[in-house]
Amino acid sequence: MKKIIAAALLLACVTLYAPLSLFSQGWGVDGTALVSYRGIEANVTIPEGYTIIGDHAFSLYLGLASVKISKGVTTIGDFAFAGCKGLASVTISESVSLIGNDAFAYCCSLTSVTIPKGVISIGENAFAYCTSLTSVTIPSSVFLMIQNNAFFGCNSLVNITMPEGVVSIGNYAFGYCTSLASVTIPSSVTSIGSYAFSGCTSLTSITIPPSVVSIEDSVFYRCDNLIAVTVSRKTTIGKNAFPDEARITYSD
Repeated sequence: MKKIIAAALLLACVTLYAPLSLFSQGWGVDGTALVSYRGIEANVTIPEGYTIIGDHAFSLYLGLASVKISKGVTTIGDFAFAGCKGLASVTISESVSLIGNDAFAYCCSLTSVTIPKGVISIGENAFAYCTSLTSVTIPSSVFLMIQNNAFFGCNSLVNITMPEGVVSIGNYAFGYCTSLASVTIPSSVTSIGSYAFSGCTSLTSITIPPSVVSIEDSVFYRCDNLIAVTVSRKTTIGKNAFPDEARITYSD
């Protein structure tokens, strides 16, 4: 009987040890979710054994400089790193499949992001106002939609790689990415939302593939230097989709 009790107590200690040690380092946990961080480390590695980085877990932690998201994490919650203005480097494990709304919004020191294969959803405003972000690679696993405002206000973004398989580009998805000089729209895209590339003042030309059925209103609003557009006659084009000065060439 004593051996059974001793074994039970040992098991309880082992079970409690990990959460307690994390608590002492500023972590808040709930099962396999990391729900908050109130530590002081600038370079953080998410501990193994956790599957979710909860909503607002690191939001507004100004001292965060880098984060490595370990294998096993599948979900980065809404606003998880929003407002981490010192965050310059993010390593996202290939186990991650969901990046929530506003997950990295206003991370104005973040310079580049490689979104791993396996991510199927990037939420609205996920990287909005990441003003130092210069390049983004979106994997082919993101096969449906680049969400509304996903990269809005990323005014240092020069290069964006969109994979074949993306069907829709959301409203304001790349709005006011003022350094974006060229865009290749995959042939899988069928619709482009309102103001999707509005304010992209470095764009001088754009080719819309024939797969695009509809271009909504003001897609290239305030793209003041856009002078050459190639588009299919079969594409439904919304009001003020292109600047008045743009020369339109029909591909068929």
